[in-house]
Amino acid sequence: MPESTALPNANHPKKGSSIKVEPIRDVKAIKRIKKLYADSPRDLCLFTFGINSAYRAGEILSIKVGQVAHLRAGDRLEIKQTKSGKYRAITVNRSVVNALDGWLRVHPDPNPDAPLFPSRKKGRALSVSSVNNMIKRWCREVGLKGNYGSHTMRKTWGYHQRVQQNTPIPLLMEAFGHSNQAQTLEYLCIQEAEIQDLYGLEL
Repeated sequence: MPESTALPNANHPKKGSSIKVEPIRDVKAIKRIKKLYADSPRDLCLFTFGINSAYRAGEILSIKVGQVAHLRAGDRLEIKQTKSGKYRAITVNRSVVNALDGWLRVHPDPNPDAPLFPSRKKGRALSVSSVNNMIKRWCREVGLKGNYGSHTMRKTWGYHQRVQQNTPIPLLMEAFGHSNQAQTLEYLCIQEAEIQDLYGLEL
């Protein structure tokens, strides 16, 4: 299970600024990452889970084996949000369930209280900084140019919900826990593109 040595988080925002990591816009790049880590079930599961939910990396890393061992496609999962302390539910899809099943079959510690995504340190989960570096490496390895990090996973989910499914911004705003729609558009890095599209209409 490849794991990066923890490094300072280059994407951590300075006070008063915002995180500028990008979503993975190219569906083919997503497929290439999955193919690249097909033989690393922990990393494949982490990536698949992250791009299929609006959870933050820290929230995903808080999951215990017992919380997901029983899940089937269409089931609900509730995780406590790191910022608000409130619980937020998602519905897991088949991609997530398949990735979970593949990982749990070989998980080194099937104890229900064990972290779903363990690090090399016994009993400890991966850190957000490690995941940040892993995401950067995965994107680099498939030839993506740009700034990527731990927030890339949930941004990718939101970006494709909006662009492919045309999910209304108010729903995405609620899923992300944002305070306004402008924040959600900026977060997904699609605000400028959507404004440009307005000028495609000929009257």
